[in-house]
Amino acid sequence: MIDLYTWITPNGLKISILLEELGLSYRAHAIDITKGEQDLPAFRAVSQSGKIPVIVDRDAGVTLMESGAIMIHLAERAGQLLPAAGWERLEVLEWLMWQVGNFGPTLGHVHNFLTYNSGKAPYAEDIFRRETGRLYAALEARLDGRDHVAGAYSIADISLWPWVSRYQRHKTDLTAYPNVLRWYRNLAGRPAVQRGYRVPFDTGDVPLP
Repeated sequence: MIDLYTWITPNGLKISILLEELGLSYRAHAIDITKGEQDLPAFRAVSQSGKIPVIVDRDAGVTLMESGAIMIHLAERAGQLLPAAGWERLEVLEWLMWQVGNFGPTLGHVHNFLTYNSGKAPYAEDIFRRETGRLYAALEARLDGRDHVAGAYSIADISLWPWVSRYQRHKTDLTAYPNVLRWYRNLAGRPAVQRGYRVPFDTGDVPLP
């Protein structure tokens, strides 16, 4: 059994979607970061960084924070969605790291500057608006002629999809990126993605442009 400590954020959704795709048994525990529950002693006992997501994999005897590390562990544990060796594995990890180090952090700042605090920092808004366009353009180019980001469907796709699902908060018109839109809609139709999107609770249908 796996205990998943999570919230309704892209990083949290990455793990619930992956768990659903892998068919692993888990229990979801909602950590309401809007109420500061990430700072409570009970949560800090499992998360040294005080951030979600975190898993406690009781079968493996492992407690893990950081979504990228969690995804690698779960995929290796199940023997799915991450090639075992060779260039195919490196390619998946390359794009997983691109999400962890570029796409996700930038769009997280975009949420703050363009959606939640619009008009307060025009300089930062301009920087992150341009960087958002650059990142979406890179993903668009990558998906040209491809159904998935790196070879077959993998943790690289799953890591990126929940962030793209927040396109409205990025002030991004997905129809301007037809390859991204095609990929996004295809993944949105997967039953496991639909189920994982509703963890730790249902926030409504997946947005579809």
